Formats: sequence, structure tokens, C-alpha cells
Amino acid sequence: MQNNNFISHEIDGVVFMTSALLDAHGVRHAFSTRLGGVSQGAQASLNLDHKKDSAANVRQNHLRLAQAVGYQPEAAVSTHQIHSDIIRIAQPADAGLHLAGPTPYECDALITNQPGRPLIAYAADCIPILLCVPGEAVAAIHAGWRGTQADIAAKTVRRLQSVWQIEPQNCLAAIGPGIGPCCFSTHADVPEAMRQAFGEEAMQFIRPDSAEPGKFLVDLKAINAWRLQQAGLLADNIAISPECTCCLPDKYWSHRFTKGERGGQAAVISL
Repeated sequence: MQNNNFISHEIDGVVFMTSALLDAHGVRHAFSTRLGGVSQGAQASLNLDHKKDSAANVRQNHLRLAQAVGYQPEAAVSTHQIHSDIIRIAQPADAGLHLAGPTPYECDALITNQPGRPLIAYAADCIPILLCVPGEAVAAIHAGWRGTQADIAAKTVRRLQSVWQIEPQNCLAAIGPGIGPCCFSTHADVPEAMRQAFGEEAMQFIRPDSAEPGKFLVDLKAINAWRLQQAGLLADNIAISPECTCCLPDKYWSHRFTKGERGGQAAVISL
């Protein structure tokens, strides 16, 4: 992978990251942090997740992020994540629903070929992935370990191919901040799930955890990058954020670090 540089921005107190790879192609996108919002307590401060916060706070935080990044919040379409491989084509009627609460539909990836229809996926250790075929289509993906096992990233590329005939070699991917192999220590069920899904080749991204015998360290970002290449993306068109959310709890929410008492950040992209 090349051009793994991610750039920090602060606008009106809102801190977010962008991928230099997508920036170089003029793609409007962002990976939010927990900095720059109005929420308090465990959700302080730019919480974009409705689960444990007031609707008013979450709405205000979404408006702040949209203002900083430069997209229309009422036009944006959001996932409602269930750790699945459901891919939804963003609909006009979906726009702005995230400002009031969780959406009535469920999906873990969104795609669109409509300019000015930003897509939002959420994360707090799980891996956020943004795809773009410049001038043609974009996608926002939430890939936890179950979504990774279900191959949601590669399936989203194939869905873009089938619906809008995109060429995978023209697709750009930014894999955002998420839990790294430094912190994602699991029992044998996760490695076994990856082996069953992808064969022995998946084990190159998993190693024994020397600190906890019987457990394993899993590199979800690398697995998703590998699967994107298997779907036809060029290695040079995949950027991976080096930041681990669990290592940086003052910058990002981490479900593991906080034992579930947390808010959520977002990845957003617009054609």
C-alpha cells in the first residue's frame, strides 16, 4: 500500500482526518474524531452515535461535522449497522434521517452514484472504509470482525461493479482509524472465522498473542486491504490509517478501551 498518509484538520474546533490519497483526487471525505462537539460525560464531545446520547446533542454534532467538512447534513445518508454484509443503495428518502435518530432501515454499507449525497458509516474500534471511483460512485462501509469475515468490503466493490459497471482498478480506498493488531486480542473463534471464510492465506494477518497464551492478535485493516485487492483494487490505490482507536482513547472512541461506555465517530464521503 502506498500513500498511507492521513492528515489532521481542525475547523471551528472540530478535528477530523482525511486520506492524502483521496485528497489528491479531490474527494470530499472525513474520518471524525471525538473532538469538537457538545456531548458530555462518556460521550464527550463530538459523539455521532444515538445509542446513549440525546437526539439534540447528536444532531448538533452532526451539524458541526458537516459544517467543518463542507457537506449538507440534510442531504447525507447514514448506515444503521448490525454487523452484517447488507449493502444499500442510498435513497433520496433516506437523506437526513440520521439527524433525528437511527434510520428505519439496516445496513453496514452504503453506495451511491449521485453527486451531493454524502454517505456516513460509524465506528468505535471497527474498521471504517471509504471507497471512491472518481466521478462515478462512492461507498461508506462499517467492517467489524463479523463484517470482515462476511467480506463486506469486497462485496461492496462487486456491488458497485454490478450496479454501475465501475472498474475496480479505478477504485480508491481509504481504510480509516480502527483497532489495530496491537490491541485486537481475541480468542480462537475470530481466527477460525477468518480461516473458514478465506482459507489459510488469511492467517498471514493473525499471530499468537505472546502476552495472553491461547489468544491471537488480528489485523482487521490488513485483512480488508487484502480482500479489496482480491476484488481488483490496485495496492497503490489503498491507503490505511496507522492509528489504532484503542491506543488513542483521548482522540477516538474505543469500545474495547471504554468497555462499551463511549460515543461513536463517523466516516463520511461524497461524490
